[in-house]
Amino acid sequence: MNEGADDGGGAGGAARSPGCGPEGDGFVPSALGTREHWDAVYKRELQTFQEYGDTGEIWFGEESMTRLIRWMQKHKIPLDASVLDIGTGNGVFLVELVAQNSGNLYVLQYKRKMIFCTSSRTYPSSQAKFGFSDVTGIDYSPSAIQLSQNIIEKEGLSNIKLKVEDFLNPSTKLSGFHICIDKGTFDAISLNPDNAIEKRKQYVESLSRVLKVKGFFLITSCNWTKEELLDEFSEGFELFEELPTPKFSFGGRSGNSVAALVFQKT
Repeated sequence: MNEGADDGGGAGGAARSPGCGPEGDGFVPSALGTREHWDAVYKRELQTFQEYGDTGEIWFGEESMTRLIRWMQKHKIPLDASVLDIGTGNGVFLVELVAQNSGNLYVLQYKRKMIFCTSSRTYPSSQAKFGFSDVTGIDYSPSAIQLSQNIIEKEGLSNIKLKVEDFLNPSTKLSGFHICIDKGTFDAISLNPDNAIEKRKQYVESLSRVLKVKGFFLITSCNWTKEELLDEFSEGFELFEELPTPKFSFGGRSGNSVAALVFQKT
């Protein structure tokens, strides 16, 4: 589970309903917050990849990957820094981080689906030569990890680590990361029908365990505003930077369809 689209809508518009969520947290419980849903999604995407070579959805679109990579370049994050992709899904962002195809562009094919905050396009990646060397992707769906592995093997990459992990209950080996990245996983957890408020607390606790002190947490969300994310991650984290995201206007009001923030562990 890793994802959503930069042009808004999706879960950000359909799932949010102030006061209607469990214990009044503002979210309507949804299948999008369950492991069963994502297992089914990635089983289908794995089969589609095996049959047609289609890598599947890129949550929040190509722009979201470019935005994060540009931030890492801007702040000169060392290429040997340890990076964790939380809810890696099909693992394409991992490929973007490590691929060094100087002669060929890595082509991403996006399927059109009405799932979460999705994007559908086909175009070449412009960031396929970044070269991180210590990258790990986790997902609680075994099918997602298998899909990621197949895509990574097809691209001829061997320096990406993949693990089936439930981030709410991470193994003790999952620790010491310089960078943690989330594109939609916290959104999905917020929609879980089974005590989402407690699961969000577990998420923050897990993040604190796996991220080094002074490490960075990059989150992209279509369900949460900047102010809400600041509140959710107020314990042990401080805002380092807000990343620019597309704006929308409706009924005389304007805002951002997606929130993208960088936190630093204190």
